[in-house]
Amino acid sequence: MANKSMNLKQLAEHLDLSQATVSRALNGYPEIREATRNKVLAAAAEFGYRANSIARSLATGRSGNIGIVFPDNFGMMFDPHFLEFLAGAAEMLSTRDMSINLSMPDRNHESSKYADIIRSQLADGFVVNGPVRHDSRVALLQSLKIPFIVHGRTESEVPFAWVDIDNASAFQRAAHLLIGFGHRRIALINAPKHFHFAFQRELGLKQALEAAGLPFEEGLMFNEPQTEDGGYRLTNLILQKNPRPTAILCGSMILALGCLRALRDAGLEVPGDISVIAHDDVFPYIRAEAMRPALTTTRSSLREHGRRVAEVLNDIIDGKLPASYHEIVPLELVLRDSVGPVTPG
Repeated sequence: MANKSMNLKQLAEHLDLSQATVSRALNGYPEIREATRNKVLAAAAEFGYRANSIARSLATGRSGNIGIVFPDNFGMMFDPHFLEFLAGAAEMLSTRDMSINLSMPDRNHESSKYADIIRSQLADGFVVNGPVRHDSRVALLQSLKIPFIVHGRTESEVPFAWVDIDNASAFQRAAHLLIGFGHRRIALINAPKHFHFAFQRELGLKQALEAAGLPFEEGLMFNEPQTEDGGYRLTNLILQKNPRPTAILCGSMILALGCLRALRDAGLEVPGDISVIAHDDVFPYIRAEAMRPALTTTRSSLREHGRRVAEVLNDIIDGKLPASYHEIVPLELVLRDSVGPVTPG
């Protein structure tokens, strides 16, 4: 039989199984035995079978999509952090023959957009991106009774599914490293503080300073959307402080690019005059180890986060994981050449 002519009925006949069993095996239903699922998947691969998405939707009652709704903000569509996450989610979903439904309503209709998508059966679950400290989307999606997962966390009394890194711990470790090199005045270039991750990163720095008996200075905390220009502008503000901080923590590699440009323009050496650490989102086109000097980072891959978030959401949709599942993705601190001891003077 030619691969192109293979359909569900023929695949089922070849395996001597019912079409319903083959369909459920292909779509990951938990009641199908592992041996049967493996047998079906192997035959589908051998004969080049791909499920017709419309037929699959009719058979399973599912759209085969996950939804991502974000406010009317064109900057997000071109934000490299979001695009890296999206790429990882799309890569994972493609292995299950699924897609992403992206929606961008205006700010006054974001809540109703979720209901519209659910009513139209355009998504089987949702990913919530960029959670703020008190994010109303969690309660909304719980009331709509649809599976969802938050990439990050928010402060909620009701359990919900999330995948995140320990932002406070990451920046606490980075600050401890700087303190160990003798730094006492550490500035932070961070995303807007209403984002939960940004609040936690500042908290981590504060905890490290307090543990070392050092003062926490609000005047050294700077917040700006994570752009290269933002990093440049905030670094110039930092350099106006007297006395000048001896180290800067950057909330992302994009901010760090602007920071390093501002330091070069000011004629300052890294780390001779000032040390720099960035949160490294492992962008394929910005390699911390290839920069001059090689940049010390807390390493965490947004693309891997996208893959994992999509995988967990699918398992929640399939009933393999609870709706309250949560996971902290490991993170490492990588010491390179951009950190050194404080220069006397």
